Amino acid sequence: MKSAFNELLLTLANEAIKAHFYTTTPLNKSKLMEEYPALKEERATFVTLSLNNQLRGCIGSLVARRSLYEDLISNAKSAAFSDPRFKPLSVDELPHIKVEVSLLSEPKLLEYTSIEDLKSKIVVNEDGVIVQYHNHQATFLPQVWEQLPSFELFFEHLCAKAGVGVGCLEDNAIIYTYKVEKIK
Repeated sequence: MKSAFNELLLTLANEAIKAHFYTTTPLNKSKLMEEYPALKEERATFVTLSLNNQLRGCIGSLVARRSLYEDLISNAKSAAFSDPRFKPLSVDELPHIKVEVSLLSEPKLLEYTSIEDLKSKIVVNEDGVIVQYHNHQATFLPQVWEQLPSFELFFEHLCAKAGVGVGCLEDNAIIYTYKVEKIK
């Protein structure tokens, strides 16, 4: 059963996207923030859009720098219209889009001495991972484990997304992990 707050987050994301196409009644931001003070808290979010069970957009923040309300609205619009991997969402796709909101915990540095040590510390299916290597960085939400279920596959693709080889792990790439609360 979804909580009223989780339903609100999905509604906010959907309404932010719909407002691009339609004249909608603006949400009463101050009333919502009064009723749900958690919307004022600084939080990092990701908004993932899917169409026919295929990724259609995914944009987010790794570090909390603005209110949950602002971050969610901004990332919903960006996932729909600014993900460089996809064309902007069309009005025809709108009724078929599924929206998922991920609330991120603060990333934590994960120290490791070898790939085996890293493998022993990563929690498959639970950890979101950020890899940083020189001027390169990428992240995968924990949901990506569903498509890349092994440590080797996950990190091979994550390092490729960052534009570096998996060998960066042997060369002291910086790894952060985080958890998410998924709302669908």
